[in-house]
Amino acid sequence: MARDLPTTLVYARSLPLFGKLAYYLLKLLGVEIPRSVAIGRDFELAHGGVGVVIHPRATIGDRVKIYPGVTLGRADIHLPIEQSRFEGIVVEDDVILSPGAKVLCKEGVLRVRRGSIVGANAVLLESTGEEEIWAGVPARCIGKRER
Repeated sequence: MARDLPTTLVYARSLPLFGKLAYYLLKLLGVEIPRSVAIGRDFELAHGGVGVVIHPRATIGDRVKIYPGVTLGRADIHLPIEQSRFEGIVVEDDVILSPGAKVLCKEGVLRVRRGSIVGANAVLLESTGEEEIWAGVPARCIGKRER
């Protein structure tokens, strides 16, 4: 499968010489994915991923699909980083983060477990189980994913 430019740049961020340039080119395209974010195989930044913002302490698994407007970050941005109990966000394999979804962690590590879906414009504030569908503000589990 051919990759589009934003997805190619996401993987290029890890290259020694071209990585920093790839990061800044992504920013010009409206995508904020720091070089520290580990991303697994077959990642998809759907529709160019405009407005995607991912915290530097996030980890993304294999076959994750992220739509435009998604944010992965701290829920306690009113606190200085030194006072935050946020440790990170882990998005496991086969997750779909729908347009406008926000995944916000206040303390510890928030996990979006394997195969879960976070609905459009949902605000996820807690870890999910595997293969769950979450929607709403704040998000709650509304069902299981069928494959």
